[in-house]
Amino acid sequence: MQTRRSLRLKVALVFSALTVLLLVGQALGVKALAEAQEERLITALISDDMASLLQSWRSQPTLVPPLDPRLGGHVSAGDRVRVPLPASVGDLRDGTHEIIVDGREIHVAVAHFDDARVYRIYDFSTYEQRFRQVIDALMIGTGIFALLAFWLAFGLSGLLVRQVAGFAREVNALRHGAATTLDPGKYDEAEVVQLVEAFNEYHGRMAQMIEREKEFASNVSHELRTPLTAIKTSCELLDQDETMGTKSRARLRQIDRAADNMTDLVNALLLLAREESSADVGPVRIASAIEDALDPFAIVLTGKGIETRIDIDSRLRIEANRPALAIVLSNLIDNAVRYTDSGQIRFTYVGGWLHIEDSGCGIPPDALPLVFERFYQAKPPRPGKHGFGIGLSIVRKICDRYHWSIRLDSEPGKGTRVSLYLPPLD
Repeated sequence: MQTRRSLRLKVALVFSALTVLLLVGQALGVKALAEAQEERLITALISDDMASLLQSWRSQPTLVPPLDPRLGGHVSAGDRVRVPLPASVGDLRDGTHEIIVDGREIHVAVAHFDDARVYRIYDFSTYEQRFRQVIDALMIGTGIFALLAFWLAFGLSGLLVRQVAGFAREVNALRHGAATTLDPGKYDEAEVVQLVEAFNEYHGRMAQMIEREKEFASNVSHELRTPLTAIKTSCELLDQDETMGTKSRARLRQIDRAADNMTDLVNALLLLAREESSADVGPVRIASAIEDALDPFAIVLTGKGIETRIDIDSRLRIEANRPALAIVLSNLIDNAVRYTDSGQIRFTYVGGWLHIEDSGCGIPPDALPLVFERFYQAKPPRPGKHGFGIGLSIVRKICDRYHWSIRLDSEPGKGTRVSLYLPPLD
């Protein structure tokens, strides 16, 4: 079964994702704005300093530093700045530039003074380091707020979906018979109230339909059992008539077997109509159940010369619903007998799997995926081999009811193998 996330988790993830995106966007925006403002501030400071420096040199020419022949200009440095400028600085245009010297990031302002150039060195590394620490603190704070946002979103989502969760709990209680309807008065959210009212209406209709189906199944089973009982009784009385001929007695046994099959079919339909039957399970000796299921087919098996082998420990027990298992075995054996003219039908039990193998005509590959569909009938190899197309459908429904896995393997001309998973009792 596919694992699904809860509605609360989805709401929390959506809220927290939106919040994290907004926080990250805000942090990146603040970082970009702060860096831009930092550059503007440094440029403004350098511009003011350069203007003040050039003005002081013009008023006091003695303050002008000597000309550096390597750069062809005057080199001036701020307080505590001792950085030798590379010769490539001479190629820079007027203005403020950032360069890397000895692994340090420094600013160099270039301007003209009389007939020469002025190179002013500024070191803002301490300021920029503190600025980066502030930015790092901002990003760390953003991460902390993102985690806090997820925690808050998860808590708030619980408040948002609490009524939906309560609705789910009430539906679960309703399924176990703790209540018959849901009370819309417990909910104050309009959408949830509408959902509860719609569910109550649908649940009521389903309950009525199920009740009608149960009543119908009960009535039909009663109406069918009455004539079937009369047929069985008549067959038993006629079987005691010693004047009956061999052919008539054979036809009588056919009628008796048909009545047994109809009784099994009625029991199967009634069993499927009873929801509580899925809990009616107990220990069953599987070898004994197979022998009981084979008994109605004894005459047909003898007439065809089919050998039956039960290679299963007689003490082996499984936990199952005995009538349901009897119906499944009866239908599977009926199919094996119908499509087997000679050879054998073998029963084995390995690793929790009951295998029923016959040496019959097999099933065509194109028909194999369809055999469990209701009323489907594969084209018989010879006339008189087909049934009604309902037996295997009933088998599948019973297996689904009791969670018995079933699989079918067949090869035309070599036989069929049906495997039914019935784990043994510990």
